[in-house]
Amino acid sequence: MTSYLFDAYGTLFDVHSAIAREGKALGEKAAAISALWRAKQLEYSWVLSAMAASEGVDFETLTARGLDFALAAHGVADDALRARLLSAYDHLDAYPDVREALVRLKQASHRTAVFTNGTRRMVEKAIAAAKLGDLIDTIITVEPCGAFKPVEAVYAHALAQSGARLAGDVRFVSSNRWDVAGGVRFGFTTYWINRAGMPDEYPTQAPAQILGSLSELPI
Repeated sequence: MTSYLFDAYGTLFDVHSAIAREGKALGEKAAAISALWRAKQLEYSWVLSAMAASEGVDFETLTARGLDFALAAHGVADDALRARLLSAYDHLDAYPDVREALVRLKQASHRTAVFTNGTRRMVEKAIAAAKLGDLIDTIITVEPCGAFKPVEAVYAHALAQSGARLAGDVRFVSSNRWDVAGGVRFGFTTYWINRAGMPDEYPTQAPAQILGSLSELPI
């Protein structure tokens, strides 16, 4: 039995589906706002972690701050829309390849876990909305660490919670290349899900495999 750890946002769940569902009022600004929202959400997590200043600040807070910046940068002031978008973030769409991949792993008697920057509340809601609860054994969040990925202590926490003895026994799966780099550096066996066919940004932290979808994940 092998432990497979999946990143949540961008790997299992489409972070842009919130605006796709609730952002019609944004018109032609929608895609740019969605991209900036995601960029700022991640930027805040990296900067706070680098400054050792993320204690007491969770990913849910950073998600709201990122949305606030993105809306303000595009001149959008609509409290009702903001509330709808944040609510939609709790119910993101799972990518089409997610269920089939998780089913294959469970049929092979492997352990499955979500390993995420998100809070437990956020991730439990996302898993329930996507009806994946029967396919996920464990939720591992960074909340006890007071830091976010890719800080090394976060991956050490994930290993301790995974049920695996050695880092190399963990199969870590993420579509975020920076997250994969963090996993490689810690010693996980990593799989980069490169759905968009992006160039490799971290050649010295190479994953075990680069895959086009979760359907290609080796079991």
